[in-house]
Amino acid sequence: MKKLFIKTYGCQMNVYDSARMADLLAPLGYAPVDEAADADMVILNTCHIREKAAQKVYSELGRLRELKEARADKPLVIAVAGCVAQAEGAEIVRRQSAVDIVVGPQSYHRLPEMIARIARGQGHALETDFPAEDKFDSLPDESGVAGVSAFLTVQEGCDKFCTFCVVPYTRGAEYSRPVAQIEAEARRLVDKGAREITLLGQNVNAYNGEGPDGAKWNLAKLLHRLAKIEDLARLRYTTSHPRDMGEDLIAAHGAIAKLMPYLHLPVQSGSDKVLEAMNRRHTRDDYLKLVERIRAARTDIALSSDFITGFPGESDADFEDTLALVREVGFAQAYSFQYSPRPGTPAAQAAKQIPAGVKHERLLALQALLAKQQSEFNAACAGRTMGVLFEKKGRKPGQIVGRSPYLQPVHVEAAENRIGEIHDVRIEASLSNSLKGALARRAAH
Repeated sequence: MKKLFIKTYGCQMNVYDSARMADLLAPLGYAPVDEAADADMVILNTCHIREKAAQKVYSELGRLRELKEARADKPLVIAVAGCVAQAEGAEIVRRQSAVDIVVGPQSYHRLPEMIARIARGQGHALETDFPAEDKFDSLPDESGVAGVSAFLTVQEGCDKFCTFCVVPYTRGAEYSRPVAQIEAEARRLVDKGAREITLLGQNVNAYNGEGPDGAKWNLAKLLHRLAKIEDLARLRYTTSHPRDMGEDLIAAHGAIAKLMPYLHLPVQSGSDKVLEAMNRRHTRDDYLKLVERIRAARTDIALSSDFITGFPGESDADFEDTLALVREVGFAQAYSFQYSPRPGTPAAQAAKQIPAGVKHERLLALQALLAKQQSEFNAACAGRTMGVLFEKKGRKPGQIVGRSPYLQPVHVEAAENRIGEIHDVRIEASLSNSLKGALARRAAH
């Protein structure tokens, strides 16, 4: 058997893609290992969203080059996949000649062909086009155990062109997989042990795939369909865009019991001026009214979001608008970042770039507020009883860890045979980033 090591950066879609690349290479005799030093092939599945993403990849490639040169008796194939591969392309090979393969996120189904090309001594293999064929049609069924919680990509790409974002350039235009293909994959995951499935997409609620009736189905209709899978206990989806949150999807949160009461809905800023500069195509008021409708449909729903501080042109007043929005909405959890220019995006060339110190200062203030809200939300869970899906062993002997409906880690003293099951847990205490509880007498469904 050959050995394969995949290092995954970034989002949950990359986690999904890494698993599918492993499935794709398994018939070629590649088995996964935990260390690059033990591998015959290393894949860096990269992300281009965060600051210095490319630099981190090149730094890792330098270490891999040293590993490759130190073991001439055992060839090492080095591949760079994902969004940095798409964005940098041939520049990766130019800067780091030890790289054998560069493959974008829409082309990784061509990996077997690219490996064969390398084996024939035909030099570096580069695939960063947006191929006409659907990569999902070319992928094998999933191999191995799915895990208690599984990811399933239903939509890729983005047509929104937010001025700070590289996704439309690295993932391409919006594409939605057919309902039948998604349902078949979901059923295979459930057959292999998945109790919870998270539907993934760059703009997942822009889903518009072909249904079994030949018509276009939206995400709400897809969720209703998947909820009928008998042994599937929980459904989630991420990441959403406010403009694609239609009334039928809002209603689905109140109608589908399997759809968890936790929604990630990025707003990015609370300032209309900044939102317009970001090309978000929604206003502060649009977002607040949307939150109101969502909470009316599902009164126990919790929200998370994304925020960017120090976007070009953001004034002190604009930042105060963001803080005010956070106070008004109240978030159970959130991701926040200071703005960093992404090459090729309009915002990178915008006037009135904010000094690094100001961006950082604003980020710290925002994160302090968000951390306070998260702590208050977790503390409010103490004394409640909620269903917990147990996923793995805990760090302490006799402890297992699961997820609440709100995605919080929950630590419980219980037997390992509970893993894979959902049980009612009485929450006894909130910790810094998790909850502690005890099994209730009655099992959850």
